[in-house]
Amino acid sequence: MQWKEQILTLSPYQPGKSTDSVKRQYGLEKIVKLASNENPYGCSEQVLAALQNSVQSLEIYPDGHATNLREAVAKQLQVEPNQLIFGNGSDNIIQIISRSLLTPGTNTVMATPTFSQYKHNAVIEGAEVREIPLVNGEHDLASMLAAIDTQTKIVWVCSPNNPTGIYIGEDSLLNFLKQVPENVLVVFDEAYFEYVTAEDYIDSVKLVNTFKNLIVLRTFSKIYGLASLRVGYGIANPAVISALEPVREPFNVNTLAQVAAEAAIKDQAFVEDCKQKNRKGLEQFYQFCQDHNLEYYPSQGNFILIDFKRDGNEVFQYLMERGYIVRSGKPLGFPTAVRVTVGTTEQNDGVIAEMKQMLEVKATSNK
Repeated sequence: MQWKEQILTLSPYQPGKSTDSVKRQYGLEKIVKLASNENPYGCSEQVLAALQNSVQSLEIYPDGHATNLREAVAKQLQVEPNQLIFGNGSDNIIQIISRSLLTPGTNTVMATPTFSQYKHNAVIEGAEVREIPLVNGEHDLASMLAAIDTQTKIVWVCSPNNPTGIYIGEDSLLNFLKQVPENVLVVFDEAYFEYVTAEDYIDSVKLVNTFKNLIVLRTFSKIYGLASLRVGYGIANPAVISALEPVREPFNVNTLAQVAAEAAIKDQAFVEDCKQKNRKGLEQFYQFCQDHNLEYYPSQGNFILIDFKRDGNEVFQYLMERGYIVRSGKPLGFPTAVRVTVGTTEQNDGVIAEMKQMLEVKATSNK
């Protein structure tokens, strides 16, 4: 086989450990997964009711236009239906964008560390990847602008950024967008948008009509609690959507996912409740870090990156053996940290107790 040379050394995406595999491996009865930034409160009851009434006609293909979901999202965001594109998760839209614009000889600009799939898809397409290091967990927007040249096709901006949780304020974003050349697509990835409480965080959807080269990505996998059904979407000027649509594979959002997402976006009371609970959960971790002099990034997402000043894989392993799956910072670009999803109050208390025990064991061994 004459495979693309660049994929021969490309590693597949490594998902977090499954609860069942950890149970079997360590003989544990209960596992708490705090690794993949999922919603610990599940999904809206309205979603469950809608799904119970929709299990029928499984032999029929999904609505390829996602008509009902499209109308519901357009109404919620106050945009036109032709300003939306839907995907099998926002990962799918990232793939569509990369396939549409990137080729050998072109380049794409992004922060590092950030969400891995920007780089992953660029490598597959044979494009040059220009990574600009974060500064104190934030995008270095000035350096990203300086990296753009005539062969730049896409600039990726993740806010709040995964894995740091740091966001881009209104003034910084507007200043950045005004300086990006009009023929360069800016992808503003807002997977954690609904969790943000910062007062200077702009509603980016309102910018897509002003900046014709902007597409905003959002997802139903996080606060809406529909990660297993895989629904993401992009909002942009109709011309951008029209260019991307031919690259989208047919029927890429399944019927049940469309039904669930439509019900989910109509229940904003559930979203607000989860947002407030998440903020209280973050405060639990902030207090723990402050009590133990641990460095962390103040997060606008549903996760926190904590620096334990020791091998992140060791911290990950210690917690996993005690029934808590977190994410080692090592593959995320922070080798002495772990990223922890904010769980319920009880889950947070449990993992924090194990973290305290780990620190006490280390302190005793150092005496």
